[in-house]
Amino acid sequence: MLKHFLLASALALAISPAQAQHTALRATIAHLAGESSAKVGVALRVLETNDTLSYHNRQHYPMLSVFKLAIAMQVLHEVDRGHLHLDQQQLLTKTDLLGNTHSPLRDKYPDGNVRVSIQELLTYMVTLSDNNACDILLKLVGGPTALTAYVRRLGVQPFVAEVSEAKMGAVWANQYRNWSYPSTQVDLLARVYYQTALSKTSSTLLWQLLLDTSVGPKRIKGLLPASTPVAHRTGTSGTNAQGLSPALNDAGIIALPNGQHVALTVFVADSHADTAARELLIATIARAVYDEFVPPPSPITP
Repeated sequence: MLKHFLLASALALAISPAQAQHTALRATIAHLAGESSAKVGVALRVLETNDTLSYHNRQHYPMLSVFKLAIAMQVLHEVDRGHLHLDQQQLLTKTDLLGNTHSPLRDKYPDGNVRVSIQELLTYMVTLSDNNACDILLKLVGGPTALTAYVRRLGVQPFVAEVSEAKMGAVWANQYRNWSYPSTQVDLLARVYYQTALSKTSSTLLWQLLLDTSVGPKRIKGLLPASTPVAHRTGTSGTNAQGLSPALNDAGIIALPNGQHVALTVFVADSHADTAARELLIATIARAVYDEFVPPPSPITP
């Protein structure tokens, strides 16, 4: 009994500093979220140690374009199975290239009637958050119902996809129909990083596409040291006449200078703040997380 007591005491002493540090980080996140007057959800995991923290995680948050991460995974899963090929050409018609939506693909091919590869569509969807490329690929893998089933087969829940980007853009309420917890995205990112959901080749490709993402530079990346690699996927809703924005999101993996990686998701839902304020909120949380897990430099002794 004494041996067990001493062991338990030693373990308690060993973990208490980490718990105290995370308590401070949680308090920082709670303070930032409270000041925002938005619904804020946060989840993180240090991938090398499985150290985790979450804040208001177990709630429904609209994903918006964050769900493109799962679509990319399912597309590459079908590539791994041999059902699709990265060099496979898809004919784009003008009806595939909807107006009034974010689509650099449409800007490049405004008249359609062109063939593009699945790899090019993936690049547009992931790195540029192209909504038309997204819906083309989503249809190719069976639509929202098949996407939800795929994610659940990975053992990742909760994740609900019911509508395409086009349908989210057409009906305001549809923006809430694709939802997950923040921790859901952390789980998906971890499977990409550890290459447990896809082949090494597909995992490496998706990792590079996430690293190359050019949208949302003021979110997770916004206040980090400029050289910090971040592989991420953003999501952004519209704003109605009353100034309400259902979602501004970022989910990504931060590479720390100590060789570790933090998977972090921040969802900012139902906010009346402007875009700059919401992006700064995400950036400030991400910086607090970074500072939590990056040891301060050792003092210089004479």
